[in-house]
Amino acid sequence: MNQIEVSTPKRTKEIIAKHGFSFKKSLGQNFLIDGNILTRIVDAAELDKTKGALEIGPGIGALTQRLAQEAKTVTAIEIDQRLIPILNEVFENEPHVSVIHGDVLKLNLADIFANQFIGVEKISVVANLPYYVTTPILMKLLEEKLPLEHIVVMIQKEVAQRMAAKPGGKEYGSLSVAVQYYCTTEIVCTVPHTVFIPQPNVDSAVIKLSVRPEPAVNVKDEQKFFKVVQGSFAQRRKTLMNNLSSLVGKQNKEALTAILERISIDPSRRGETLSLEEFAILSDALIDAQLI
Repeated sequence: MNQIEVSTPKRTKEIIAKHGFSFKKSLGQNFLIDGNILTRIVDAAELDKTKGALEIGPGIGALTQRLAQEAKTVTAIEIDQRLIPILNEVFENEPHVSVIHGDVLKLNLADIFANQFIGVEKISVVANLPYYVTTPILMKLLEEKLPLEHIVVMIQKEVAQRMAAKPGGKEYGSLSVAVQYYCTTEIVCTVPHTVFIPQPNVDSAVIKLSVRPEPAVNVKDEQKFFKVVQGSFAQRRKTLMNNLSSLVGKQNKEALTAILERISIDPSRRGETLSLEEFAILSDALIDAQLI
């Protein structure tokens, strides 16, 4: 079976029927059945026979097969025990493909990288992620500072737009800042809901996150930087002054006003207008003043 393309609608239905598989809504299972989209995803990852790919949520292995053709080593993490025998059957003659049963949010990814990708120069995450855990998975990958080259993932279109958003628009928020702090972003393509079994209710997009060698801005304290970012977006309609007053305490309003004046950030602006550089200057100034 491993030589047969499993991404066609007919083949997907055959495999599902053979194994008596039923989709679990709680796991956000939507299998991609469009070979062209698979090609776009794999091409964006820039793999070759010196590189490795980590896939999260392989399903029945449609994307995994394409990754196996391009990469030196492929490791797929699947949470659904029922899919493990299917994946083992599809890849029984592919020694460079490993399947791990587990929840990616609970696994020690540093250990997996160290054990699975020996002799691999660069590693990318390539996946069709379940919508309901997209953000926690991506933030785990980035915050754990794993040795990643790219993260190429299919996610809900609106979430991809938020990740890639620039300051000033309604899509720009704390997620945009967090992702762009660690990565450069590029939306590869949008994907209609019709190319999945079963069809989700929303359209998707493939986003490519290229991990920066160093974060986009230098900050004195990463944790406090993100605390300031989140505080600035706490209530989107409120001004920076109002949101930050809640963060630092109303009793420090005067000191806050003086700081904003000194760093030339108008207190009547909203969080969505600030660039990463401005957030860095702001968080450092609040740290220096011991307000956070």
